Amino acid sequence: MIRLPHMEASRTSGSELARAYLELCKPKVVMVMIFTALVGELLADPLALPIRALILGNLGIAMAAGSAAAINHLIDQRLDARMARTRRRPIPTGLISSGPALVFALALGAAGLILLYTLINPLTAVLTFASLIGYAVIYTGFLKRATSQNIVIGGLAGAAPPLLGWTAVTDRIEALPVLLVMIIFVWTPPHFWPLAIHRIEDYRRAEVPMLPATHGEVHTRWQVLFYTTLMVAVTLVPALIGLTSFIYPAAALTLGGMFLFYSIAMLVSPDPSWPMRTFRFSITYILLLFGALVIDSYLMAALLS
Repeated sequence: MIRLPHMEASRTSGSELARAYLELCKPKVVMVMIFTALVGELLADPLALPIRALILGNLGIAMAAGSAAAINHLIDQRLDARMARTRRRPIPTGLISSGPALVFALALGAAGLILLYTLINPLTAVLTFASLIGYAVIYTGFLKRATSQNIVIGGLAGAAPPLLGWTAVTDRIEALPVLLVMIIFVWTPPHFWPLAIHRIEDYRRAEVPMLPATHGEVHTRWQVLFYTTLMVAVTLVPALIGLTSFIYPAAALTLGGMFLFYSIAMLVSPDPSWPMRTFRFSITYILLLFGALVIDSYLMAALLS
């Protein structure tokens, strides 16, 4: 007997369905985004703890990010069904059908944006909405299928959280959060392309023009090294223009040197484990780098107060 998706969903327990909806939101990705938003909030006023922004701001940003992730699941459901990494996601498996997923995504996004607009400030709501559209519509709906530079161009949407966190506290756009956006922007290609190399056959099967599938692994590995080098240079800008003390640039140089080591090893070593090792390190890298910036900022504020 053929099992239809709605039949499978009807046999799903409440807890399984809740986990499926949570998976639609890509919680691991959202957690990293909220961490970078938190950094923006903490840097905005190191002498105070912005409780309102930390709670309500992060909640609204997380809801909008979860909505964008759910829309990504919806648009990519046919691609996801053809890729080993994603074919067990809730929509391809029939745990959640497209209609309820769309309602969930729109309701979650609307609630998050309303929360930000009414309880934080309109600027943060507008910037968050632009980020949601950039990722869910422009990147997922168009760029991902249109160009091998999809990650480079579309990475700006995912780089917005530090700026969102900053504006949630200050209601202003200033130099430091824009620099943080640029750091995440140039970090995104050397973060994602190693994973794409590891999953190259998935992208070929799904006919998604990710760089390794269109230009080959060697070219992609060189691009990872190029963007890693560019990233290290960009991470030093806050120190070069006098926005930090010595702690942050020391951390940026140390972590950047480690990232360069991974990128070079991935380029020259025949060991197939290096792409995933580089991908995993890239997550640790951004967490430690931004953590060092927060420590640096609070130390400076304490010394100057």
